[in-house]
Amino acid sequence: MSGFRRCRLSPRFVVFRKKALVALVVVLGCRSASAGDLTPEEQRIVTAADAAATAALPLLERAVNIQSATMNLAGVRAVGALFRPQFERIGFTTRWAEMPAEMHRAGHLIAERTGTKGKRILLIGHLDTVLEGKPFRRNGSRAEGPGTVDMKGGDVIVLAALQALHDCGALDDRRIIVVFTGDEEQAGLPIERSRADLLDAARRSDIALAFEAAVDDTATVARRGVGSWWLTVGGAGGHSSGILQEPGAGAIYEAARILDAFRRELGGEKDLSLNPSLVLGGTEVEHDAERSRGSAEGKTNVIAGRTIVEGDLRFLSDDQKTRAHAKMSEIVARHLPRTSAEVVFADEYPAMAPKPANYELLDAFDRASRDLGMGPVRALEPTKRGAGDISFVASFVACLDGIGASGEHSHRADEYADVDSISTQIKRVALLLYRLTR
Repeated sequence: MSGFRRCRLSPRFVVFRKKALVALVVVLGCRSASAGDLTPEEQRIVTAADAAATAALPLLERAVNIQSATMNLAGVRAVGALFRPQFERIGFTTRWAEMPAEMHRAGHLIAERTGTKGKRILLIGHLDTVLEGKPFRRNGSRAEGPGTVDMKGGDVIVLAALQALHDCGALDDRRIIVVFTGDEEQAGLPIERSRADLLDAARRSDIALAFEAAVDDTATVARRGVGSWWLTVGGAGGHSSGILQEPGAGAIYEAARILDAFRRELGGEKDLSLNPSLVLGGTEVEHDAERSRGSAEGKTNVIAGRTIVEGDLRFLSDDQKTRAHAKMSEIVARHLPRTSAEVVFADEYPAMAPKPANYELLDAFDRASRDLGMGPVRALEPTKRGAGDISFVASFVACLDGIGASGEHSHRADEYADVDSISTQIKRVALLLYRLTR
């Protein structure tokens, strides 16, 4: 153990249920001798983290300069090939998890160290980006380029923190799995296949940490799930002079009424959002649901006979999602005479609901930050975070997300990461991992 002594452990037990599966998660918090004070062993970790941070920015530059939008399969694989030897040289066994050709996804990088000591840790990142664009550029305190903050910056934080622990001998006989997915920005279908490796890793872990972009000095203990919905409305055709009379309201008026009822009856609920993103209405409508596009034809003197609306629903718990589905279906069932209406739903990302075990992890991360003299870390408001890979494993393990690089403009051409935040998070994460795995 290279001179390291064991920290005293304080177990807290949190039991939570997912259908018939009961997962017992033990979150162990390891405290330093006193607040704001690091043990000699922990100080060595911090010194090693500073050294590892020096190599992090060049590695980030190399990763960002590989164009790797989700559907650029060769590019995603190339980013994986860049990171793979970095894990292997610090004692991880790696493999590339291929996806079936018909899924049109590159696959995932998986790295693992096996052992017998400490909590089993799952670290989650992703290799793909939403956009491709200009090469990496350093602009003062900013590292600019596609994926700098979402989330190649988070990936290099993972590697640098593990490098620091390895250099101090603190990874010996520890149990850590790293999963860098290749399709986080547009998950492959079916989800059961594209997330099978991630779920397998979660079932063999006690704690999951994900490295999506940090928002100021916060971390994520809860993030909303997302699903899609499609509303189809029919109405009696006829001459426009009879609208709202004998032929009825027609499909467009009725769709508008339903959407407004969605807004009025669901719009004020905390942590719930409902967004109609595409509306097609007319006498003739063609809808390409797979590509979220279509066409419509109509004449000003003809009542529209068909309207199609698609949108998304975001929710903080399965219960909230179920209640929203029921309310939307109830509203649709109240359609006006001489109209028809139907709404269907599809799940995409589950919610990462707030749990006591997640707050335990936040407390441990906050303590590490304070002991490093970096100040407190608070919980991020769930509505400020979109869906993410950690949500798929949230029912199995205690979770903390949003501990990657800070920056702005994710999913935009002017995306950037704050360079200083990378060094800060490397030290916070290295110390957290050291304490969690003692």
